[in-house]
Amino acid sequence: MLFFGVLALVVGLVVGQREIVGLGVLLVAVPSVASLSLIGAASRIAHSRALVPSRVPAGHDARVLVRIGNASSVWPVTSVFVEDGLPVPLGAHPRFTVGYLGARAVRDVSYLVRPAVRGSYAVGPLIVGITDPLGCARVTRLVGAPSHLLVTPPTVPLSPLGAVDGSQGEESPRRSVAGAGEQDPVPREYQYGDELRRVHWRSTAKHGELMVRRDEQHWREHSAVLLDTRLRAHLGEGPAGSLETAVSVAASVAVYLTDNGHELRLYTERGRVPTASSAGVLDGLAVAAPSDAPGLLGGVDMLGAQRGRSASLVVAVLGATSPEEVAALSDIRGGTRLAVLCARAAWPSADALDGAGKVLASAGWRVMTVSTPGELPPLWRGAGAAAPVAGPTTPLEGLR
Repeated sequence: MLFFGVLALVVGLVVGQREIVGLGVLLVAVPSVASLSLIGAASRIAHSRALVPSRVPAGHDARVLVRIGNASSVWPVTSVFVEDGLPVPLGAHPRFTVGYLGARAVRDVSYLVRPAVRGSYAVGPLIVGITDPLGCARVTRLVGAPSHLLVTPPTVPLSPLGAVDGSQGEESPRRSVAGAGEQDPVPREYQYGDELRRVHWRSTAKHGELMVRRDEQHWREHSAVLLDTRLRAHLGEGPAGSLETAVSVAASVAVYLTDNGHELRLYTERGRVPTASSAGVLDGLAVAAPSDAPGLLGGVDMLGAQRGRSASLVVAVLGATSPEEVAALSDIRGGTRLAVLCARAAWPSADALDGAGKVLASAGWRVMTVSTPGELPPLWRGAGAAAPVAGPTTPLEGLR
């Protein structure tokens, strides 16, 4: 319009036709006035974004709720469209035409995202576009800060692992222990509501006031999980990659142990992952990136050098391992030891995978080989059988 308006002005002045000059003035004035009508319109737009939920397992839907409003109590906004920024793994940028927004008007839009891979994803910022009623001018602005969607690794439910905790198949990970023996219990003062059958008469006579036996004390089982996150030990990308399989397996085991009251230590070759709760375990593994560590021996050393009570259950989730790393794992003693080998990892050959399993099995480890996390539950149940008898260590030539 500007081009033809200027052209009409020139032609009208040259040929002396006022009608053509008037048409040129109109064509130049329309987009100019339309642009003036958009002054301050972008600043009147208010927005908010909510993720429901803001923490979701990989492969599940999360809904993004976007609210667009006109903050002005006087001036309307003629035509509004919005586009939300998304990282590539979450798909294309969704775009919505909101249309006319009167004074104090509000519009809500929403869309679904389904992340396939764990991680922390930035949703946003929001792109807001405003056009004049004739569509001659448009203003586009980036507004607000991104919201973060945390995608945790998928887990599979696991059943009790036989007599892993020494309770002969009981699901409870706690054991009752007497504070100082049945003949010499540690009493406390009687409190309203205590059962009279718990009154300890000898202590009552000694202290001159009613004393009762303390509740049974409990102590928690100690377990340890080692997760191999080395980039060179895994193959593939996305949900089908062996690293994602290893993380999902480790997350499933860690959540099972934490939910059943075990005091868990979770290690990678780089250090320890926080395990205060099952949610904390999943949050930590959600952002666990592959490492460039050349070997797994650092993680094996941490696994074997635990302080305090020895672990009743040790689980190693492994990618491709070298003979030296397998030998170091074989030297770990005490408790029930489970090794989960990722079949799709960067093993140099099928013989190397079989050789690693045989060496660990000969050292007393219960070995499971999985290609996907869904294969873990039946193998986990089967691992509750009697532990293999440790014999002489198999030669490591089969791993080379």
